[in-house]
Amino acid sequence: MSDVNPPDLLCRTADMAWINFGPGIDYKVLRTSAETGVWTVIFSCAKGSSFPPHFHHGAGEYLLTKGVMDYRAGVAHAGDYGYEPLGVYHERTEFHEDSELLFTNHGPIAFINPDQSIAMILDWKYFADKAREQTRAAA
Repeated sequence: MSDVNPPDLLCRTADMAWINFGPGIDYKVLRTSAETGVWTVIFSCAKGSSFPPHFHHGAGEYLLTKGVMDYRAGVAHAGDYGYEPLGVYHERTEFHEDSELLFTNHGPIAFINPDQSIAMILDWKYFADKAREQTRAAA
C-alpha cells in the first residue's frame, strides 16, 4: 500500500535562519503547498517597517505573537488574531513596535505600484523557492 498522505511536518523555528524580505522585515518559511496555494510563514517586522500596498488574492489569517500592527482593520496587539478575506486591499500595514506574526495565506498577495500595476506576486512558489535557496546556501 502506498503512502497517500504527506509526511508530518515539524519546524524547529528557533533553529531556522531569518530570510530578508525588505527593509526591516524578515521571515521564516514554515510550509508551502503547490496543491492548494497555501503558505505559512513567521514574519519579523522591525519598529517603523511596513508592507507596501497590496491585494489579497487568497484569504489570509494571522496571529500577532509580539508587538503592534496597524492596518485596514485596526490596531492589532500581541495575542490578537485576524482574518483578511479574499479580495481585500491593504493600503498600508505598519508596525509601531518590533513585531512578529504567524501568517497563513490561502493564495497569492499582489503588491502594487502607485499606478495600480502589479509590482510583485507573493505566493507559495516564492516562499518555496526562497526556502530551497536558503537550504542550499546552508549546506
